[in-house]
Amino acid sequence: MSTQDGPRKAEAIFAATLELLAEHGYDKLAIEAVAARSGVNKTTLYRWWPSKDALLAAALRDSGLLTVEIPDTGSLRGDLLAVATRIHRLLTSERTAPVVTATLTASPRRPELVDVARSFFADRMAREEPIFDRATARGELRAGVDPVLVMDLLAGAIWFRLLLRGGEAGPDFLEEVVDTVLSGAA
Repeated sequence: MSTQDGPRKAEAIFAATLELLAEHGYDKLAIEAVAARSGVNKTTLYRWWPSKDALLAAALRDSGLLTVEIPDTGSLRGDLLAVATRIHRLLTSERTAPVVTATLTASPRRPELVDVARSFFADRMAREEPIFDRATARGELRAGVDPVLVMDLLAGAIWFRLLLRGGEAGPDFLEEVVDTVLSGAA
């Protein structure tokens, strides 16, 4: 976000929003607390974001906290393993896991956050697309494979294992998921 698209202290505001979300959960996240922590007047926050949902949506979308670098390891398997490792890190890092968990638990009750999640994942998929283009050009992936399906299978397995099953998802698990997605289960 540039200063033309938001307040000058947007990064500080987003950082405060996500820190408070992680510390206190969605229900206790308050505009007043974000204002105090970021050093911005609450009227400034309301000028840019009319609600807590709008502010949180902007913080999730525009903050660098949840950014994942897209790898180019030279192979589809290597790229997917690197992406899987980064997804795992987002879901287990002391800094990002509470943000992800709080957002997931709030999203079903907040239509604006559902829209932001769609936008967030569409943007993420657009950035991951070169992984699949390169793999197809190298002959590692047949033409017509749906990259969204591949990423849903990969990320979904990691999310499900960590967040819903409460299980371990170490390096061996990540390799097994990548290999199963690439070769199929049969």
